[in-house]
Amino acid sequence: MAAFYRNPVLNADWSDPDVIRVGDDFYLTASSFTKVPGLPILHSRDLVNWTIIGHAVTRGYADVRPGCGVWAPSLRHHDGRFWIFYGDPDVGILQMSATDPRGPWTEPHLVKPGLGLIDPCPLWDADGQAYLVHAWARSRAGVGNRLTLHRMSPDAREVVDEGALVVDADLLPGYRTLEGPKLYRHDGHYWIFAPAGGVATGWQSVFRSRSIFGPYEDRIVLEQGGTDVNGPHQGGWVDTPSGEHWFMHFQDRGAYGRVVHLQPMRWRDGWPVMGADGVPVPGGPVPVPGGEPAAPATSDDFAGPALGLQWSWQAGPDPSWWELRDGTLRLTCVPGPADLRERPAVLTQRLPGEPCTVTTRVTLKGAGRAGLAVVGHTSASVTVEPAPDGSAVVRAGSARLSVPEGTAVTLGARVGEGAVVTFLADTGDGPRPLGEPFHATQGRWVGAVLGLFAEGDGTGQAVFEGFAVDIAR
Repeated sequence: MAAFYRNPVLNADWSDPDVIRVGDDFYLTASSFTKVPGLPILHSRDLVNWTIIGHAVTRGYADVRPGCGVWAPSLRHHDGRFWIFYGDPDVGILQMSATDPRGPWTEPHLVKPGLGLIDPCPLWDADGQAYLVHAWARSRAGVGNRLTLHRMSPDAREVVDEGALVVDADLLPGYRTLEGPKLYRHDGHYWIFAPAGGVATGWQSVFRSRSIFGPYEDRIVLEQGGTDVNGPHQGGWVDTPSGEHWFMHFQDRGAYGRVVHLQPMRWRDGWPVMGADGVPVPGGPVPVPGGEPAAPATSDDFAGPALGLQWSWQAGPDPSWWELRDGTLRLTCVPGPADLRERPAVLTQRLPGEPCTVTTRVTLKGAGRAGLAVVGHTSASVTVEPAPDGSAVVRAGSARLSVPEGTAVTLGARVGEGAVVTFLADTGDGPRPLGEPFHATQGRWVGAVLGLFAEGDGTGQAVFEGFAVDIAR
């Protein structure tokens, strides 16, 4: 019996995905902004069941800069190496490469400096020439809704010309915010797959030309239609070993971030047709039968030699912030901004796109406070902290529970429909709701995250015994 999948195949914030196939293996990466480690690398054998296998970026900004850092990447395999190109809108276009997608990756190399240079994608042509296309962020560059193409050195170290404007979407009726280009060659044409219209309200277009420098003709190939898949926005085209074609793209779901859908794709009259005649499908037969069920990790027992690959800090971490010991995660109560949205020392992972319950058991040792948080444009938390009388307090908003100092407390969050969060506390007599429900909100270009933190003067420590994410089925 054929196996079937349902969209989204990655039901969490895997923003701006790009996907490739190398042999029988599929690889995907996504934007990560200022999270460290960043540029996650995912692996699949069937385009449906994915696991995290590493990260390409291991360093970043020391402070939290919402909406900055690593924007939409492209992933390619060329000359025996994996390549990732991405734009930092405040720096320029950078690339890195690796022989093994699990790493190590080379340090980011600046290919083209400049403000507002985003969403780059390379193409190495059959004649040995190399090219690079990119979009523009109006917030930095003052211009947008256009795509620029460069000749690039074959070693991808630099662009070698001034660039040419190959698509000016200001000249196309109805187009706005053209971005996210992916560059391909197929059936005698050069193709640029690029979305327009905005992440929550737009569509997916493709552009084709016999010459890489144009002129290009355009067609909308995927739009919401009568479905509940708003957007649908940028992604990547990939084929299977048997020769079928697929397109992976994201849908903006607010607090849940940019979840990833899989669309069948076929060719008709020289153009790609995505989904069900141009509208998203709810699911279908798994592209490559026989795969094992898998999903990106969420829960962590902290028993490994390193943190699970699902975790990232909100900015570049200091090794003194944390330690794994005896099956526990120990966070130092370090100084920093009281506002969790501005605090680098918050260990985060993506908020699941389905209702779930999250729990962790924490013991506070010494001065400071520690807890479980949900962070987006707004934030809230449930914490353990000292009380003036020498006991401890479990707090969520204005609600409080008193416990003896040094007591291990199970903290939790129940995330319901619409990303409504109810914090939980278990001091020994079972979990109970604590405080008023909180509506999680998206951050800048990202979904909300689940976070663990500890803050203080550096003398205290919080000991976390496991982190469990239970999805409601």
